Amino acid sequence: MITTLLFDLDGTLIDTNALIIASFTHTLKKHTKKDYTKEEILPFIGPPLIESLTSIDPSQAEAMMDTYREHNIGEHETYVKAYPTVVDTIKRLHELGYKLAIVTTKMTDTARLGLEITGLTPYFDVIIGLNEVDHAKPHPEPVLKALDALGETPIHALMVGDNSHDIEAGQNAGTKTAGVSWTIKGKDFLASFKPDYMLEELKDLLAILEVDSCDKQNDLK
Repeated sequence: MITTLLFDLDGTLIDTNALIIASFTHTLKKHTKKDYTKEEILPFIGPPLIESLTSIDPSQAEAMMDTYREHNIGEHETYVKAYPTVVDTIKRLHELGYKLAIVTTKMTDTARLGLEITGLTPYFDVIIGLNEVDHAKPHPEPVLKALDALGETPIHALMVGDNSHDIEAGQNAGTKTAGVSWTIKGKDFLASFKPDYMLEELKDLLAILEVDSCDKQNDLK
């Protein structure tokens, strides 16, 4: 029985795609003087920021990271919003006693900002950001660290995400996995990594978990 749900943040619970693309566009124009297209930026979404920026220009990676973060944090209020059914679904799962955590390649403080803007902060006691691990997804460390913080094991957990790194991290850690069809990289791309489930909207989790069972709440608490 699944009692624990681990979520990627950007592109999974909150829509930050336009913000990420705008931040990359701003940063790369400033430091490389080149106008990158959306298609050129898409491969940079998912991996740790420093990894993506190093692939562009190792000599400027740190400076580009500072520029990116300044722009990204400054524009959060303008761009960030929760995907449809996310807030109600997360609230319902929390009320039912499911253990919930965020596992992200963002820095923890930036992840908290996105949760606060979208009203999701009360439902997540555990947030594992890039600054809290030695190895980012798809390495299992972030998933296992979140599970340890929740006092749970992989056998009772489901990792939900919009990128290959999320699915592979869950698989490497031994959890069940769920992809989201609204991934910016395309449903077929994510399906190729063979997640156990593919969600059309987040509330699909309620059917997968059979939360309407009359005994569910008592079983979990």
